[in-house]
Amino acid sequence: MKKLIIKLSKPLFLLALIIGTGSLSAQESAVEIIRKMEDRMQGNSSIIEMTMTTVRPRYSREVSLKSWSKGDDYALILITAPARDKGTAYLKRGNEIWNYVPNIDRMIKLPPSMMSQSWMGSDFSNDDLVRESSNISDYNHRILRSERYEGRDCWVIELIPRPESSIVFGKVIMWIAKDLYVQMKIENYDEDDVLVSTLYFKNIKKMGGRTIPTRIEMIPHDRRGQKTILEYKAAQFDIPIEDSFFSVQNLKNVR
Repeated sequence: MKKLIIKLSKPLFLLALIIGTGSLSAQESAVEIIRKMEDRMQGNSSIIEMTMTTVRPRYSREVSLKSWSKGDDYALILITAPARDKGTAYLKRGNEIWNYVPNIDRMIKLPPSMMSQSWMGSDFSNDDLVRESSNISDYNHRILRSERYEGRDCWVIELIPRPESSIVFGKVIMWIAKDLYVQMKIENYDEDDVLVSTLYFKNIKKMGGRTIPTRIEMIPHDRRGQKTILEYKAAQFDIPIEDSFFSVQNLKNVR
């Protein structure tokens, strides 16, 4: 399972390097656009309740979850339903990723090799949900063009993974609405420039005092009849959360 970019959002880091023949101002503009989008979707902290529906040709499966995040380094995801998965939790604290499995009462530290694997059997990866990679520091960026999409004027921005990053995609193309600074669509390409998957950001409305997409659909292009849908049910932004909340000790007790 390959890494994607969603913003259920997280890390903001360094200014991107100049690539291709673009000017410095263009590179700064691309990074600033993405930075503003990140802030719109995440803020300094957030608490989000959502459902994830995994659709397959012969069945579909829904999972309810709650996520907490703070800044670049802290994220916690708790499964709240169905009963068989309830209490399963994931924690990002700095560069460490932990998983608590209540059925066996076991805490597992995830190695980097597992970050690209499927999360809960969905089309998202472990990295997508806890966001180990960064839209800012792990890519070089440039604005390709302006384009009308779904009734909104958008910047179309190309992100190329830096050689030192662990991202497996060869290229990512992102559509960001100019009026709202929200993501509208993302295309992920492999090293041979073949389209691997597309994310669609829909149902843009006000939630938690911000206007954001509240439905995200991820469609892999090599698996017909398959997709995963994230739907926001409630959201709070910029609320106080102590760093101590994001501890391994709290992972099995969070509710």
